[in-house]
Amino acid sequence: MHRRNIRLRREYLYRKSLEGKERLLYEKKRKIKQALEEGKPIPTELRNEEAALRKEMDLEDENNAGPQSTIDDEYAHAAEKDPKILLTTSRSPSAPLTQFVKELKIVFPNAQRMNRGGQVISEIIDTGKSHDFTDVILVHEHRGVPDGIIISHLPNGPTAYFGLLNVVTRHDIKDKKSMGTMSEAYPHLIFDNFPTKLGGRTVNILKHLFPVPKPDTKRIITFANRSDYISFRHHVYEKHGGPKSVELKEVGPRFELRLYQIKLGTMDQDEAQTEWVIRPYMNTSKKRNLLGD
Repeated sequence: MHRRNIRLRREYLYRKSLEGKERLLYEKKRKIKQALEEGKPIPTELRNEEAALRKEMDLEDENNAGPQSTIDDEYAHAAEKDPKILLTTSRSPSAPLTQFVKELKIVFPNAQRMNRGGQVISEIIDTGKSHDFTDVILVHEHRGVPDGIIISHLPNGPTAYFGLLNVVTRHDIKDKKSMGTMSEAYPHLIFDNFPTKLGGRTVNILKHLFPVPKPDTKRIITFANRSDYISFRHHVYEKHGGPKSVELKEVGPRFELRLYQIKLGTMDQDEAQTEWVIRPYMNTSKKRNLLGD
């Protein structure tokens, strides 16, 4: 199994190494095409390659003209089987963190909770790969308050790092009558306000944690982006008197996510390339939202 993972990783890195060459070739073809359309002379640096590049351009269509990305390969086989999630915590978890992770286990279908014990990150990732888990979720805390969550897709990444804020578990809610019962049906997903490229990337990471639901399921999970803070809400609904009388009940837990890094690799790979990371100067640009409007 270890040799297989090494081979898969090597193949993935090889495909990734071809990305730069493909993108460079695509830019050359784009410049030639633009010059021909505008009736301008071919750029000087491309005149020696023009004949060969135009021959390739004649054989291309809209499906294969653009450069291929390994980002597409990460979830290429996601639709073939339901996700299987390994859920764990930082070492020596407090009672609130343990309670929160127990509720997350029901939020994510097909999730299995594992006690961290003395295991290091690399051992957790190896366990996930050897038991065919598709994702590993690691929840952190600070002084008994959950404050971070890491989602790592197996076997080759990506890994998304989120800050965790305003966590309210079912256990914390006093009015139990107002809450709905916790359903284990596969939920419908609602993603609100993720129009940017980074927003789409975030949606892609989050949606593949959930299997495809049945059309008549009455469980809904919402990820709503407001000023780059993603609000998580979990509801069930009931129809008592037809389609116009719908009763919506919040199930919990509820929390906010703040994306601060995406890496092209699993969480145990320190050498993995950083795809995106929030920088200190980004916080001063109040009017600029990275995930959405």
